[in-house]
Amino acid sequence: IPSILSQIGQKTANLFDFGKEIWLKVADCGAMIKTKKKNIGLYDPDEVERKTHQILRTLCNSPDPLGSRVISRKLSELGINLSERTIRYHLRIADERGLTRLVGRRDGRTITPKGVEEIKNARVQDKIGFVISRIETLAFRTTFDPVSKQGLLPVNISFFDKEQFAAALELMRPVFKSCFSVSDMVCAAEEGQRIGEAVVPPGKVALATVCSIVVNGVFLKSGIPMDSRFGAILETADFNPLRFVELIFYNGSSLDPSEAFIRANMTSVGKAVETGKGNILANYREIPGICGELARNILESLKGAGVYGVFAFGEKSESVCHIPVDVNKIGLILVGGLNPIARAQEAGIPAEHHAMSTLLDYRSFIHIDDLKRN
Repeated sequence: IPSILSQIGQKTANLFDFGKEIWLKVADCGAMIKTKKKNIGLYDPDEVERKTHQILRTLCNSPDPLGSRVISRKLSELGINLSERTIRYHLRIADERGLTRLVGRRDGRTITPKGVEEIKNARVQDKIGFVISRIETLAFRTTFDPVSKQGLLPVNISFFDKEQFAAALELMRPVFKSCFSVSDMVCAAEEGQRIGEAVVPPGKVALATVCSIVVNGVFLKSGIPMDSRFGAILETADFNPLRFVELIFYNGSSLDPSEAFIRANMTSVGKAVETGKGNILANYREIPGICGELARNILESLKGAGVYGVFAFGEKSESVCHIPVDVNKIGLILVGGLNPIARAQEAGIPAEHHAMSTLLDYRSFIHIDDLKRN
């Protein structure tokens, strides 16, 4: 009997081990299926939504209808690999939701007003860090050479009502000619005309102002790395920087700080231009201390091309406007490119702002006085 019980116990143990092995294999298969399902992304609602929004942004940035092949190529340039078949699948979902519209079997699709609204309001987790990514992208795409005065510059684009543009121009002109502007050169376009990648809507006038990212781009092309830290409201005294009163870090924000400050009516650019004391839009950057002399030479060449931008140039390892600077770093304060637009907003003239919008050729810019005469 003990021998028989021993054999039964051994067989039972073997059977238990066999069952455990089967269970582990089933669990591994389940995990594999779940992983593959997530990679495919067709049945994961969150993954479907994320990819749909990436496609919508591509359509929104294009003035012309796009097909799946062109969308796939544009997304691959951003490091997002989606096949044409996958894009067609997500476009059908977007069509059913009214986010996109089929123009023709060969012409492709365009985004609808509902799709534009969806981009603005949905998936805030995808937009966190978007600002710093936009800064780095525009800096890399900048080709402006201040010595030859040729190449592309990053710009902000603002849309004004046609009837109010002349009054806005009168208010903005003193700001353009002050030390609180990146440049006194602008580019304008009327309704129906194209400015960069955008078409001016009916009843509107578009005004492009030079963005402070031009400093990032020119420094980058000269081998100077620049760390973009935050956008801020800067208090001035006697036309000099005094202290930062509000700031928003780029890497934790889902929208451009300058746009947020303008909409909140937190600036007093007009007062700063008239008296030297007020609150203006500014940005804070840092560069390696070893690059200080080269950076100063580049800034001089930028001034020769009518581009200023840098409001304060700190010393190595020394704080700038009460902002501590790391060892062997130099802090820089750049004036905001939207300061003239903020002046119009202060006077009750609204505009639709698109900070860090696109790039324009330097040759398309004219002086603010020439724009007034025209």
